[in-house]
Amino acid sequence: MAKEKKEKSTLSDLKKNYEKLQKKYSLPSFDDLNRDFYIERVSDVETDYILREVRKFISDRYSNYMRFVEAILNPVNAPMFVFSIIKILGKEDKKQLEGIYTRFMQIELDLIELDIQSSELREAEFIKKSFKEWQEFKKSMATVFETIKKNNGTKPEKNNGNYFG
Repeated sequence: MAKEKKEKSTLSDLKKNYEKLQKKYSLPSFDDLNRDFYIERVSDVETDYILREVRKFISDRYSNYMRFVEAILNPVNAPMFVFSIIKILGKEDKKQLEGIYTRFMQIELDLIELDIQSSELREAEFIKKSFKEWQEFKKSMATVFETIKKNNGTKPEKNNGNYFG
């Protein structure tokens, strides 16, 4: 029971410290970031660099989705379920995924640069930019998944022996 109380106070402390940074840099709310990137787990890490730790969780989330999109666009050694998704998607969906992937690549490059030249201000700017980008990404992926749900179980689009039509 004492441990649970400590964890809650740690999360509470994180929220208070984040709120100060939020005001200073006009960052998204803790709850909004937590909903999309699970940043409450930062409370498990003892750090003086809250924004850097928040950025790491954002980075993990982006990396996971980037690998998923990459598997669809370039299915080398991809799991079998990826091939069933590829067969369902049309040319427009694949084009949309290519656009998403291009944006992911830019974020990956930004992350590498940020690792090399980190500062609180740069971390804050990345968090704002990536949060905004994530909102757009969710909309784009939702349309792709609508296609998958709509066409699941139907005959795939003829693709002349190529994965991408």
